[in-house]
Amino acid sequence: MSVNPKSHSIPDIVEVKRALISVSDKTGIIEFAKALNNMGIELVSTGGTAKAIAEAGIAVRDVSDLTGFPEIMDGRVKTLHPAVHGGLLAVRTDKEHQKAMADQKIGEIDMAVINLYPFEETIAAGAGYDAAVENIDIGGPAMIRASAKNHGFVTVITDPGDYQEVLEQLESSHGKTSLNLRKRLAHKAFARTAAYDAAISNWFADETGTGMPLHRAVVGTLTQEMRYGENPHQQAGFYKTGEQRPGVATAIQLQGKQLSYNNINDTDAAFELVAEFNPADSAAVAIIKHANPCGVALADNLEEAYKNALSCDPVSAFGGIIALNRPLDAAAATAMSGIFTEVIIAPDADEEARQIIAAKKNLRLLVTGGLPDPSAPGLSVKTVAGGLLAQGRDNRIVEDLELKVVTKKQPDQAQMADMRFAFRVAKHVKSNAIVYARDGATVGIGAGQMSRVDSSRIAARKAIDAAEAAGWPEPKTMGSVVASDAFFPFADGLLSAIEAGATAVIQPGGSMRDEEVVAAADEAGIAMVFTGTRHFRH
Repeated sequence: MSVNPKSHSIPDIVEVKRALISVSDKTGIIEFAKALNNMGIELVSTGGTAKAIAEAGIAVRDVSDLTGFPEIMDGRVKTLHPAVHGGLLAVRTDKEHQKAMADQKIGEIDMAVINLYPFEETIAAGAGYDAAVENIDIGGPAMIRASAKNHGFVTVITDPGDYQEVLEQLESSHGKTSLNLRKRLAHKAFARTAAYDAAISNWFADETGTGMPLHRAVVGTLTQEMRYGENPHQQAGFYKTGEQRPGVATAIQLQGKQLSYNNINDTDAAFELVAEFNPADSAAVAIIKHANPCGVALADNLEEAYKNALSCDPVSAFGGIIALNRPLDAAAATAMSGIFTEVIIAPDADEEARQIIAAKKNLRLLVTGGLPDPSAPGLSVKTVAGGLLAQGRDNRIVEDLELKVVTKKQPDQAQMADMRFAFRVAKHVKSNAIVYARDGATVGIGAGQMSRVDSSRIAARKAIDAAEAAGWPEPKTMGSVVASDAFFPFADGLLSAIEAGATAVIQPGGSMRDEEVVAAADEAGIAMVFTGTRHFRH
């Protein structure tokens, strides 16, 4: 139901005579309260906040004194009262509002300093159901929304980071705030309650197993406003969602200039790829350019893995992103310093490695403290015109797949190892994806083509270029295995891979022409394995 609006005169400057303070995060609140008190502003507060202010020797009035009603139900009911909400919502220039306030003996509240029960932090810490529910704030959001709605007369502060700006304005304008400031703080207040409600809604969706709820709330907190996005004419910002997943959003940047939009996008792609490989089994290095791998390799150590990954496509690796599944060491850092690189991301870096990388002042070095779990559930969201597409994270891993040999030729143990490796990599290559691999390293990658046969040919061509640059007698696709992210719709893509030297193929299967493709593999005398799982990545 809509409400017919009244026309109200809203002043630019409003004097603050009384402030209501109710905060869970008490960062800076004592200093702020003291400054308000020194300006002659009456303070009203609740529960633990009132106690903290009083213990600091600052005059404060308990909210129960204001309402004439005690806090009840373990503090669940304390501010839900007309004396509070009437004081926040009253339009000062409305005669009817003024009469109602006088009749009910409600005093004006000109400032609300409120932050909420730490629901997000509680669930992030793994708290149980009961603890999560108890940390759902009711009175706080109600007061924030009331104050923000009435921003024409009320200054609402939800972030301790705004205390200083508010104090500076109060001091410079003799205890008054401007409409511009109140509008900006109101916007921030509504954004905060929206994010808070979204966190609760999404938690309930997880608790109830509601995979795709009727209303999907997707929110984040701005952590970096960027100079531009993918291109200089596009605005951009980096928002963190609060998901506790090791990666670029949670990493600590040890050095280098600020990450760009493209850096963040590519670094995320690189680290998610390298996390497919267990560091206890082998060192893994992935080199990424434009969100696609240009080289991935496994080895006994990071230096060797890096050199093998680089050899796949050394031209594309220039200006790329390097991701590691083990802490960066000095030998690997030295090797990686040989060409221009934008970002290195790893679980950690030892002191010697940090000193080596420090010589490259613009090179960003990020440490994450761990690897993301490639099998963990999660949500992937992208925008389309007028909507959002949401899906579960592609968390299928090779170990969970039932691999089925469909050819007369049986792959040997080495080929099976390389096929598993190649299929892991193909999961992180833009479709249509073709990945050639040999001895635990990619030797040719074809990405993002409209035709799978074109991806196969591009990958083979890159392998030829790499061989010529390195002076090898033949491209390393000779004797390799090949992985396809989706089935071969025709035999032509397979035949192209065979022509490049592939001796075994791993693909999902499921095409109407599977028999034709398998027959072509049998005729060529190569092995083929079906996974039953597709890894489209658009």
